[in-house]
Amino acid sequence: MVGASFAVALTAHAATGCRVTYATASQWPGGFTANVSVTNLGDPINGWRVGWTFPSGQQVTQAWNATVTASGGQVTATNVGYNAALGTNATVSFGFNGSWTGSNTAPTSFTLNGVACTGSVGPTTPVPTTSQPPSPTPTSSPSPSPTTPPPAGNAMAAVAAMQPGWNLGNSFDAVGADETAWGNPVVTQALIRNVKAQGFKSIRIPVTWSNHHGPAPTYTIDAAWLNRVKEVVNWALAEDLYVMVNLHHDSWQWINTMPTDRTTVLARYNALWTQLAAAFRDASPKLTLESVNEPQFTGSSGDAQNAQLLHELNTSFHRIVRASGGGNATRLLVLPTLHTSSEQARINELVTTLDQLDDPNLIATVHFYGYWPFSVNVAGGTRFDATTQQDLTDSFDRVHNAFVARGIPVIIGEYGLLGFDRHTGTIQQGEKLKFFEFLGHYARSRQLTTQLWDNGQHLGRTSFQWSDPELIAQIKSSWTTRSGTASADQVYVPRTGAITSKTLTLNLNGTTFQGLRQGSTNLVSGTDYTVSGNQLTLTASALTRLVGSRAYGVNATLHARFSTGVPWRIDIISNDRPVLSNATGTTAAFAIPTQFRGDQLATMEAKYADGSFAGPHNWTAFKEFDVTFAPDYSANTISLTSAFFAEVNDGQAVTLTFHFWSGATVTYRVTRSGSNVIGTTA
Repeated sequence: MVGASFAVALTAHAATGCRVTYATASQWPGGFTANVSVTNLGDPINGWRVGWTFPSGQQVTQAWNATVTASGGQVTATNVGYNAALGTNATVSFGFNGSWTGSNTAPTSFTLNGVACTGSVGPTTPVPTTSQPPSPTPTSSPSPSPTTPPPAGNAMAAVAAMQPGWNLGNSFDAVGADETAWGNPVVTQALIRNVKAQGFKSIRIPVTWSNHHGPAPTYTIDAAWLNRVKEVVNWALAEDLYVMVNLHHDSWQWINTMPTDRTTVLARYNALWTQLAAAFRDASPKLTLESVNEPQFTGSSGDAQNAQLLHELNTSFHRIVRASGGGNATRLLVLPTLHTSSEQARINELVTTLDQLDDPNLIATVHFYGYWPFSVNVAGGTRFDATTQQDLTDSFDRVHNAFVARGIPVIIGEYGLLGFDRHTGTIQQGEKLKFFEFLGHYARSRQLTTQLWDNGQHLGRTSFQWSDPELIAQIKSSWTTRSGTASADQVYVPRTGAITSKTLTLNLNGTTFQGLRQGSTNLVSGTDYTVSGNQLTLTASALTRLVGSRAYGVNATLHARFSTGVPWRIDIISNDRPVLSNATGTTAAFAIPTQFRGDQLATMEAKYADGSFAGPHNWTAFKEFDVTFAPDYSANTISLTSAFFAEVNDGQAVTLTFHFWSGATVTYRVTRSGSNVIGTTA
């Protein structure tokens, strides 16, 4: 921790003077957390503003207990409504997250209410009472004990300090004998240390308890399982990470039967939380507890009963943990909406519960996996378009307005894309990069802490390497700043015929375009490319040079550089229209021989001769990527799955239209006869 103390003169009332302590609580590549404490050494004041200049151009991205504004490097922090009054020798604290590049040098001088630091209490300065500065809308809404330095005693500050977070998915939440039941290796201390080294500030450890406790009435948790969970929790706490533990897949394994078996479910739930509360009673305050993951109910009478049952679970959890005493008397507790949904009705239900509990140490949580057609690549949802972006902003706005604006912090306890459960290639690379860039930006603007869902598909559990370095670089950059992107990350150049110029639309996102680079070589503006507004055009001469002999596939890779964030990759690709061939097979194994010829598959339509939609999700012509069809570029095939044929009419020809990222479309016809399938070029 880097700290410094200064004396500052006041002009708000009478004899003036104060002491300011600035401390960098934590720092990581591109970001940091700072705490500021102001002690009034003079007469009482009502309304304060602290000013300083960042010597290294740092920027504040999120604040609590103060409204922070900036003009260039000059920063002003103003009181919020609940902490304007500052008595003699009283201290008020506020904090913020910030971004930095190059260096993060602490400011060395401060002003308070416009007067520079003097090192002593100054003379009386009469000021009319009407000159009190107004209390603007806070960047973080009021929370209890505003003079307590974060994170202790301040839920908003603590949750801000949890950003960014990571999920240890598909390990202790696996339904089976142990943490390896779903294919992940045993969790090691080295993994936890690596999560910390990656810049994460919190770790959510989902735990399923259903296979690890005894029968009624005690439901005694298996000691070895509990001790193993505690071991990993303690590893994370030792790394100074915030930690969250919950009841995870218990939600759909047995808690969901509560509508028809309320007494049994509640007894089991209460017994588990009674034991867990006792086990973690004296743990670090950086341990948070979450009542239940993605709560859901089967066979209920509808929304009203669902809301009542979840209210009962959340309030029972709250009562048990608080009554256990010790650190649990004030421990941060996390309460979900039904299904951890951000729909307004579900949010309103949780607001009712939180209002009734009236506890300053509660956190609301929802999950976010994006606009569903885009998240799984179905119904033509291939792009991060305006509809997909609006879905995100609407969701984040709803939780901000309902909770954060009232001083109740929010954790997006899981985020990602649902298609990632199969593999991260389900969504096209550039489109998913734009999604995560915007998600990180908008979460920051709405003061939401995010925890990346990782079931093993992102960070290698033993290699500690990211499966997609480009994706994680974009995610990490979004924690502190914006990046420029473009309408595409691919430029297709026909392998035969004349080469013409190609234009991309730049999404500047508040940045400025600074040039194009191939490796370490800068392309020449005006010769290799031109920029007009947000239109980036690659010249025909540059493309001719870049594609070389025009072999199929990626011939060159460029990077568009912007004033902040990560560069945007642009692949220059030579291609021809893909060619498909006739095939025979079965509903269990059918593959279309495909010459991709440098192109990549975006989506597939399926229709009967009368124009009606064939296959699963028969409300749309566009089928779900990797669930009904999947390209294999190394095997030169496009496979149609048994799930697709299971919902295809026997003996009725289906016309498939394959859409490729170059813009090319190719049609093909398949006919199912029992378990046999014939495919022909259309």
